[in-house]
Amino acid sequence: QVQLVESGGGLVQAGGSLRLSCIAVRRIFSININTMGWYRQVPGQQRELVAEVTRGGEPSYADSVKGRFTISSISGRNSVSLEMNTLKPEDTAVYYCNAKGGSGTAMTDYWGQGTQVTVSS
Repeated sequence: QVQLVESGGGLVQAGGSLRLSCIAVRRIFSININTMGWYRQVPGQQRELVAEVTRGGEPSYADSVKGRFTISSISGRNSVSLEMNTLKPEDTAVYYCNAKGGSGTAMTDYWGQGTQVTVSS
């Protein structure tokens, strides 16, 4: 129904910056994407929300990244980017693009395949 294409992961030194991008490709045109964001997961840990933005709303961030990460989207396009600055080793994780959408009141979560972000000391 919806394929999320991610890019931008990689290896960065602590204090550096990295930008993640995600584009939602709809296979069913009637599906509306209402929310897009980024989650991350490390081994043995639950996948957690990093940042997300809802159409017409304000972006939200996890406390651990607030002030360092910025999520943005282009109006009218089902895409989102995550600008990550002042990266820390604890930011190391697999980052997953997420989109919430549907053709009615019911919404479905869509996930990207994940991109590795590694921050070295």
